Amino acid sequence: MGPFYDVLETRDPAAREAAHMAALPAQIAHAQRHAAAMREALQGIDPAKITHRAALATLPVTRKSELHERQKAGLASFTAMPGRHVFGGFSAVGYGPQMPRVFASPGPIYEPQGTSKDYWRMARAIYAAGFRSGELIHNCFSYHFVPAGSMMETGAHALGCTVFAGGTGQTEQQVQAMAELQPAGYIGTPSFFKIIVEKAAEMGVKLPTVTKGMVGGEAFPPSLRDWFTERGIDVYQCFATADLGSIAYETSARQGLVLDEGVILEIVRPGTGDPVPEGEVGELVITTLNPTYPLIRFGTGDLTAVLPGQCPTGRTNTRIKGWMGRADQTTKIRGMFVHAAQVAEIAKRFPEVAKARLVVSGEMANDAMLLKVETTAKAEGLQARLADAIREVTKLRGDVELVDAGTLPNDGKVIEDARSYK
Repeated sequence: MGPFYDVLETRDPAAREAAHMAALPAQIAHAQRHAAAMREALQGIDPAKITHRAALATLPVTRKSELHERQKAGLASFTAMPGRHVFGGFSAVGYGPQMPRVFASPGPIYEPQGTSKDYWRMARAIYAAGFRSGELIHNCFSYHFVPAGSMMETGAHALGCTVFAGGTGQTEQQVQAMAELQPAGYIGTPSFFKIIVEKAAEMGVKLPTVTKGMVGGEAFPPSLRDWFTERGIDVYQCFATADLGSIAYETSARQGLVLDEGVILEIVRPGTGDPVPEGEVGELVITTLNPTYPLIRFGTGDLTAVLPGQCPTGRTNTRIKGWMGRADQTTKIRGMFVHAAQVAEIAKRFPEVAKARLVVSGEMANDAMLLKVETTAKAEGLQARLADAIREVTKLRGDVELVDAGTLPNDGKVIEDARSYK
């Protein structure tokens, strides 16, 4: 087998973009017809006109918090459509043969599983981590409530692998199963993998076949990656969510994560739906081409940034830096909640403002707000007008500092909480 999962990974970027934009109108039309929540969000939108990224950027962003609230409302008002009320109007199918399983993530947020062979599109990421058809994979993601175990198992099956459903816990039994079944590698959280390897050493049990792994669900720092490498285990990370399935995956180049072929990526300024310049940190927004759960411009709440250039392995899709924090930066100031969207609203009122960052300092109950704004035109009275806008939008008083373009950190933060909590 070759170094790539399929020919899609190495196609010309322009061909990939053309294929995605050609598929987009049909997916939007499908969502409008079959998913009530998306029909409401996209009311008045002509799918035939959404054929390029600028048009896509005009559509509203649906964030996870909205999905949760709509699911709660749906549960309180049962409809005649069995199963669809559970998903807040975002699922295009109901209970029955088109939905073999339902899972729950913390919240709870319920997620449907469709019938396609590799529903969450995990096979590509598993392949990039070095697994091949005919191998046994020891899967230690949870099979209980959350979809992680099933996500990886269905991907492994699509790749032609056999899976041991290890799940979580029972460390000594995990070691015993690895020693006796001789899997090619591990899939699960990195922290539990480390615990298993350490327990095996403590028990004096060798695991010579376990030479690779794919991990997710937690941060995977270089120090931990190196810890595995020192023990002869090559471990790669993937980035996936229960709502969207696979988003991106690490390759042998270890230079960021390559975007999955089945999603359309945007990076937007937190609190808005406005795409940021390439390389700037922002919120990860995904449009999925999944017909079962057709999420259009779904805001994951995660921060990341696009890396320039292509992967040295020859994969031509966009690369991202990976998880860089959370985009939901809601902060309580003097008893009032201030949201990233409010900071964005203030900035949008002034064409001279390129970027804004609200810094909250002082001690709790004695907060100070400073709005730092990048501007190339420090017009007379701009600070005063910005201060007025702060009071109008947040109902709180704050100071304003004008700074040169490029001064503010590129970390995706719109609200920086610099208060002392001692």
